[in-house]
Amino acid sequence: MRIGLKHGKKKINLDIKVCNGFEKFSGLMFNKKESAKALLFNFKKPTKIKIHSLFVFFPFIAIWLDHKNEVVDLKIVKSFNFSVSQSKPFCKLVEIPINKKYKKIVELFLKK
Repeated sequence: MRIGLKHGKKKINLDIKVCNGFEKFSGLMFNKKESAKALLFNFKKPTKIKIHSLFVFFPFIAIWLDHKNEVVDLKIVKSFNFSVSQSKPFCKLVEIPINKKYKKIVELFLKK
């Protein structure tokens, strides 16, 4: 699937794998850094759930989105964090591995 993310004045298109069921729990766990894909987690209603990076052996960017795909917040998440949270409600979560495949996308999000 392709998703368009709005970050400030930028619109970024990203090919992404939509996660459901068990994939919502496992996310990037046990993936290899260079073969990991960007993931999208949809939620039925706005939420503030916490995520973790246990058994994720590389850093990734977590991007929390509202219902219009506008960025609510983003953080670089390092390996083996027990709890990563976002204070504002969100409807979607995108996890982008920091690897060669997503290098340009990561740079776009991290530019100030």
